[in-house]
Amino acid sequence: MSFIEDLIARKVFNNRGEETIEVDVVTTSGFGRASAPAGKSRGKAEVMYYSQGGVDAAIKKIEDFIAPELAGLNADSQEEIDETLHELDGCSKNFKNIGGNVAFAISLANAEAAANSHGLFLFQFLGGNSATSLPYPLGNCISGGQHAYGKSPDIQEYLAFPHGAETFIEAVTANAQIHKKIGDFLKKKSGTFNGGKSDEGAWIANIDTVDAFDVMAKACEEVGNELDFECGFGLDVAASSLWNEKEGKYVYANEGVKRDSGDQLEFMKELIEKYHLAYVEDPFHEDDFKSFAELTRRAKNCLICGDDLFTTNTERLNNGIRINAGNAIIIKVNQIGTLSDAVKAIETAQRHGYVPVVSHRSGDTCDWHIAHLAVAYRCPVVKIGVMEGTRIAKLNELVRIEHFLGNRAKMADLKIR
Repeated sequence: MSFIEDLIARKVFNNRGEETIEVDVVTTSGFGRASAPAGKSRGKAEVMYYSQGGVDAAIKKIEDFIAPELAGLNADSQEEIDETLHELDGCSKNFKNIGGNVAFAISLANAEAAANSHGLFLFQFLGGNSATSLPYPLGNCISGGQHAYGKSPDIQEYLAFPHGAETFIEAVTANAQIHKKIGDFLKKKSGTFNGGKSDEGAWIANIDTVDAFDVMAKACEEVGNELDFECGFGLDVAASSLWNEKEGKYVYANEGVKRDSGDQLEFMKELIEKYHLAYVEDPFHEDDFKSFAELTRRAKNCLICGDDLFTTNTERLNNGIRINAGNAIIIKVNQIGTLSDAVKAIETAQRHGYVPVVSHRSGDTCDWHIAHLAVAYRCPVVKIGVMEGTRIAKLNELVRIEHFLGNRAKMADLKIR
């Protein structure tokens, strides 16, 4: 057993230069550190990142209130630690009192400290000896929507998905080559393209939606042929950011098009069929479970994934399961606050045949824990990105895990249906 001796909190910065919190957990025989990310497009059901006063107030709250209450607890008992965080918050549903990012940083740092005290990597400590499968990486190659600017595509992310790779290093190589090819294509296609990138390292260009699809399809096909395995692609539509509640329509401003729910359904189905999409995230707004279910029923060989729809929330996931809304779920620990809460969502998804996709946030740090979570909990897909330092930190950590596992490593059992 390893008992918590102290919590040390500090202000650090994410890749957007925004203030965030980092927490060290010091135990009698171990040490763990975690920092909290931030999303730009957030589901309304997410926890509150910070209570009133922001990061400075959160640090003081940890020092004066939370650290004394956690001191002496067994770091090995992750559920007890996370339940104590809920109790200290007053059991609100959204961590409005201590802040979801505060809970996140403490929870992940504690898990690392516990693993460290046993001389184990985090994925080993959480997943045991059977945690040997590597996830397939989704890599953002073209940014639009809230992640871009100017006359860029209205759809938020165009994602490379090398689901035919036999090793993780092959998959990362494919995504890097796809990203590079797209940059070369964009230089030829757009006279105003200047190599600009979004927070996630994806290209930003003044091209329309059709051009973005054509560029993605061409790059994925060429790289797939060169490497001799299938490189598909997918989308994060982030449809909640397109939805106009008053009009009851999805507003594609740069396209100059408005689509009602029925039009949106047909549009998504057409894109899946035309481009053989393997993955579509948030094709409808965050409360439209019915349309998610209808697209899931009609789409073939494609993961229909809920992010804003589910927000790593088991209650919302169960609402989707009842009507078969989607067949995959984004897992972002800081959407729900603690590791234990995220694990409940993962396990619920797996019991009901949903694919859990462990994901970064657009405003991220070089924290690498989600790489270990994907392996520990046998999540077959990880959404991290391709370029940019905070993404590379996580991708390289998965490369290290694959190297450490040696001939025991294998790619996840992924069924795209």
